[in-house]
Amino acid sequence: MVRTPLTAEERARGERLGRLLREARDGRSMVVVAASAGISAETLRKIETGRAPTPAFFTVAALARALGLSMDDLLAGCASEPTAGAARPAPREQEPPPVPLPLTA
Repeated sequence: MVRTPLTAEERARGERLGRLLREARDGRSMVVVAASAGISAETLRKIETGRAPTPAFFTVAALARALGLSMDDLLAGCASEPTAGAARPAPREQEPPPVPLPLTA
């Protein structure tokens, strides 16, 4: 199977994730954090340096747990950085919840 090349945004998001994880380690060794998350130190090194910009969800979740971060923290820290002068999209109106359908036999 051939993987499609990553976009510039995907690479940038991976770099932001790596930077966030590095900062969250806060002096703890890479080996200790990786062991706590159940991954290898080399995998953590690749994520932190951006060489693995799209790690598996469960890897990211395990790292978040090991570092005491919520998934919301990660999402906020990895969200795309707005470009200078770019217009922000208008907020979307909230759609009403779907109406449940009756169950029939």
